[in-house]
Amino acid sequence: MVIAGNYTFLRRYADLKSALANTLAVFPNDLDWAYWPAYVEFQAKADTRPLHQMIDSIRATNPTPTPDIAEWWLACALAERDSTAAKNASDAQKNCANPIDLGAEEVFLSRSFVEGLIARMTKDEGKAQSTFLAARAEQQKVVQAQPNASDELGLLGLIDAYLGRKQEALREGRCAVELVPMEKNPLEGVCNKVNLAMIAAWVGDKDLAFEQLESIIRRPSPLSYGGLKLFPWWDPLRGDPRFEKILEEAKQPVVLK
Repeated sequence: MVIAGNYTFLRRYADLKSALANTLAVFPNDLDWAYWPAYVEFQAKADTRPLHQMIDSIRATNPTPTPDIAEWWLACALAERDSTAAKNASDAQKNCANPIDLGAEEVFLSRSFVEGLIARMTKDEGKAQSTFLAARAEQQKVVQAQPNASDELGLLGLIDAYLGRKQEALREGRCAVELVPMEKNPLEGVCNKVNLAMIAAWVGDKDLAFEQLESIIRRPSPLSYGGLKLFPWWDPLRGDPRFEKILEEAKQPVVLK
């Protein structure tokens, strides 16, 4: 998993495919690895079809998906804007207390946040608002219990962004970045900057969003062409020439200097 994660963060998809082929030759029935080749197509080409087909195949023989399978299913459903599949995938994780980790994108969400996002996808704004408010109350307790957990603070900021609480959202997102700067922890630090970009996009601060994306797109990060192209949290940036430039850069592997 470490090698796969490293190649993913470097967007070295040809090397990743080769490593996956070797691994699957040894562990052909390991579901933890089976999804990866399909997800490479998602990341590199913004093509959800291989992942969708893989999920359908596994669900045909295992109608009760495990939480790990459900996360891949949810990632695919959100990318395809399939609210019904997204709800089913979210429901499949209802007994899992861990945050939702969407595939290899290093995007951590709570189930209550996902429920609000799905409600917004179906244009049920009343349900979305009440669900996000419930998600905020839940996340506030987590942050109070873990004040130095940057990912939890970042998630609170993202919830506030979707609630339209601009100042609170930006403050929380910036604090998460300051808690764990990239110089201290490159992995956690870069994920916090991605989260701040998502927050800034949703509160309408496009300049800040692009400032974050431009600062990390040439560095190892969870950003991929497929994730940027397909996931709904980047929707506010679409149509801006700066976003098109980021998309083009996301097609290229990271060159370490």
